[in-house]
Amino acid sequence: MLGLSARPVARLRELYYGDSARSARFRFWHVLLAVAIMFFIAALVIRGSATFLVIDVVVAVVLAFDMIARITSLGSLTAVVRSPLVWLDGLILLTLIFPYYLGNFGFLRALKIWTLVHSDIFWQTIGGGEWDDTYIEDVSKAAATLLTFVFLVTGLVYVVFLGSSGVHGYVDALYFTVTSLTTTGYGDVTLPGTAGRLISIAIMLAGITLSLGWARQW
Repeated sequence: MLGLSARPVARLRELYYGDSARSARFRFWHVLLAVAIMFFIAALVIRGSATFLVIDVVVAVVLAFDMIARITSLGSLTAVVRSPLVWLDGLILLTLIFPYYLGNFGFLRALKIWTLVHSDIFWQTIGGGEWDDTYIEDVSKAAATLLTFVFLVTGLVYVVFLGSSGVHGYVDALYFTVTSLTTTGYGDVTLPGTAGRLISIAIMLAGITLSLGWARQW
């Protein structure tokens, strides 16, 4: 155990994974929190706004408490270390705690899409658990993986190549990502230099891999 008595751990585990009405309500609010954090995918664009820092701090505090509760509910340090969702949420939390120092890594918050859809809590909440371990879950996870990849790469292109080779805004970065991912060719947006070419190649290879994975789901 993580240095805690069995009773608090059992209560948290029941909230996150139980079948009671209280557990269902708790998980519903947990999903809403995740959706709120996904809003911060746009953080790279809205970072200069007056309300950004206040919202950022509030979300960071709530996510921190949620992470502490989830880590406690796992009950053992081994389970925490082996949970990729905990590590990814920790990375997201760092970008929220240090928005100005790690602001350029704000696009990593798109990982919340992946951690949400791949969590047991999400599927126990959506549809009352009706779609848990079903074909719908498999397809949704594949779609979430693709969507997460698109936002991650778009954020990377936006941060690294903004102001060069036609990348003048977030939409330009998204346009480049989609055209690369679908291997349809390029228009007026290209990435300069060796790094740009390597990123383009990586996106196209990932697009082929994700497409094959998506096809297997069907």
